[in-house]
Amino acid sequence: MSVYVIAEVKLTDDSWIPDYAAKVHDIAAQHGGKYLSRSANITAYEGSAPDANVIALIEFPTKEAVEAFATSAEYAPFAAARQAGAATNLYVIDDTDATGGIPYLPAG
Repeated sequence: MSVYVIAEVKLTDDSWIPDYAAKVHDIAAQHGGKYLSRSANITAYEGSAPDANVIALIEFPTKEAVEAFATSAEYAPFAAARQAGAATNLYVIDDTDATGGIPYLPAG
């Protein structure tokens, strides 16, 4: 079952971004992760816009793969840099349908 990481990032210091942007997608890929988007083009169509400069969407094969990526020694210095230079909300969602009405998604 695929899972998705949604990262809302509000920058407070952008000095960490070049190194993070250049290397972290490869570390995620080592754990089966694939960036679907890492965008600053954020438009609110309904409700309030998130307090974020960038939103990333990353697909992983399992929740365990997300955990392996997030706790890996290779990612640790990048996570620390991000945490020092941004306020971040991270969410993990699966590929289920909470109401069970979409036939191509597993009921959640």
